[in-house]
Amino acid sequence: MPLYEHVMIARQDLSNTQAETLIEHFSTVLADNGGKVVEHEYWGVKTMAYKINKNRKGHYAFLKSDAPAPAVQEMERLMRLHEDVMRVLTIKVDAHEEGPSIQMQKRDERDTRRERR
Repeated sequence: MPLYEHVMIARQDLSNTQAETLIEHFSTVLADNGGKVVEHEYWGVKTMAYKINKNRKGHYAFLKSDAPAPAVQEMERLMRLHEDVMRVLTIKVDAHEEGPSIQMQKRDERDTRRERR
């Protein structure tokens, strides 16, 4: 099955547990349609570059999935209809990267890529 990565932004006035519940809800949508979530990360509340629906901040979540295209389309459709979800981005990838995403890595680990002056 194809591999996908999804980033979701939920409203800032949700609690952390409500944001985690959204992740679980959309994971079950994928599972019901023949796919599975390989890994998910909750990135927390982050400030956005511009306002979306009069919100400056949002709960960010990252999902790695292994699902057929119709399952992903159904999950995206339900995300766009859900009133707590502001934005969704889905990307098809060749392989999932091992370990935590760049957002979850410590700052020291990221700075090893290049030397600062």
